Amino acid sequence: MLDSQAVAGGESPAELLFRAAAMVPAERYALAAIAVVSFFLYRFLELHVIGDVLRGFRGGRVELTFHPASEIYHRVASKCRSLHGRYLATPWLASPHLQTLFLGISGRPPSFTYKRQLYTVRDGGTIALDWLLAFDLEDADGFISKDDSTPLVVVVPGLTSDSAAAYVKHLVYSIASKGWNVVVSNHRGLGGVSITSDCFYNGGWTEDVREVIKYLHHRYPKTPLFCIGTSIGANIVVKYLGEEGENTPVAGAASICSPWDLLIGDRFISRKLVQRIYDKALAIGLKGYAKLHQPVLARLANWEGIKKSRSIREFDHHATCVVASYETVDTYYRRCSSASFVGNVSVPLLCINALDDPLCTREAIPWDECRANKNIVLATTPNGGHLAFFQGLTAGRLWWVGAASEFLFALHESSSMHWQKANDHVLHSSLESSIDKSPYVNIMEDGMVAAVTKDGPSNNDGSPSDHEVDGVQLSNGVVDRQQLEVSGEKHNEHVSEAGNESPAGSANRQGDDIYSNKLHEIIAPVKRSINQLTRHQGRSIWLLAYIAFVTSWPLLGSLAFITFRKKFRNPLRAK
Repeated sequence: MLDSQAVAGGESPAELLFRAAAMVPAERYALAAIAVVSFFLYRFLELHVIGDVLRGFRGGRVELTFHPASEIYHRVASKCRSLHGRYLATPWLASPHLQTLFLGISGRPPSFTYKRQLYTVRDGGTIALDWLLAFDLEDADGFISKDDSTPLVVVVPGLTSDSAAAYVKHLVYSIASKGWNVVVSNHRGLGGVSITSDCFYNGGWTEDVREVIKYLHHRYPKTPLFCIGTSIGANIVVKYLGEEGENTPVAGAASICSPWDLLIGDRFISRKLVQRIYDKALAIGLKGYAKLHQPVLARLANWEGIKKSRSIREFDHHATCVVASYETVDTYYRRCSSASFVGNVSVPLLCINALDDPLCTREAIPWDECRANKNIVLATTPNGGHLAFFQGLTAGRLWWVGAASEFLFALHESSSMHWQKANDHVLHSSLESSIDKSPYVNIMEDGMVAAVTKDGPSNNDGSPSDHEVDGVQLSNGVVDRQQLEVSGEKHNEHVSEAGNESPAGSANRQGDDIYSNKLHEIIAPVKRSINQLTRHQGRSIWLLAYIAFVTSWPLLGSLAFITFRKKFRNPLRAK
């Protein structure tokens, strides 16, 4: 007893601790290491296997955000089972990072062949349009006729992606197999096409989408056009819809995993270690894209800076901002963020985002703006990754593909599709009037400004009547200059008849001439008001009433003055 105490008293605490640790079996240390690594990986990879087990593998509920009075929800989205169910990720891909990684490596896309069309835009750039028609899957040769009414879906891929991306092929094949036609509008310089102008695409470049949609609408005027944007392509599509408002031929659209606010996304992607890995990976992809077009970029941008870029922000600083003439990177991000354009979207739009998206943070989702717009339905899921949403044990399906397709099909069968209002193409008169929306204005015989419908007056044969202004025929709805002068001519005739065989006849005629000149001076503000009205088409009837009051009271006052002047002239002479 005394010997053992003496031995213990001669050892340091560290030696005693080491001796005690050596007595623990190695298997215990292995199990502890596995537990620590598993916990770290579970948090680092954001696995949700335990959550799926606790929910009985039912998946997370799809949450919808919409305006309470939204007809798009009540008539379209309410009929979509996918949007009112749950999403369960593939068990062995129960992580947003695993899903995103698997989509980039494999994705298991269907096998088919596109038909390519090269389209040249106005500035000389070339866009590859890759088509998959419904009858292409039936091994039948054919083409779309001009009078074809089969719906056509325009797909806009994400950053550095083209029609060969796995998620794009999943989407295209799913829609074509259901009888619709699909065309993928590749970004400039992608899809194996060279840059043929000094213009490159970026996160807010909507000109290519705008021109492609106009071209397709002009070529197939009876075909309902739908549009689906993915990732940065979703940002472009939503921004385009917000810029166009009502003036777009798109009948409906879907936004999948949009970044919404590029500035918030830039802060998010450089915040954590795993996000910085994505940032560097995307920067490598952008540098690969730049290397394909080095002869052009080396002339337009800072090529040395591009080669040294290690993040998306650095690439945008040396390439995007230089080519697109943005002052700073933050300026580019602010101006090109689609969140600022959500309020002006006038097309039925389904937006899908995963709350665990490792690239597009939930912080950037414009919840309130989507809830305030009656045309938008926002669907969010707890899981899904970036553009992945794999389903089934074999990960053979993407949930968002079925949800977006179901929404567009339900929209096509409803009465809620958006239809572009037809614009009347007429020659402009000397009044420079270009009114093409109700309410129109018409100058009546009594000098009052009145509103008329868009159809306007018609002839007895039912054909629309035309007006002639300075020898130019104008279609109905454009203000007739002759009507501006009719009240003045009638009044001149009345004054001339009253002044015949009168001693003051010459004086009256001089007064009439003076009044005629004043009348033209009074009509001039009317013309200017009409010109202003044509530059601000679609204003409310209250604005029109205000213009009528402001511009007509001088004319009515002049008429009243002349009338009362004649009544009091004789009593004054008698005195």
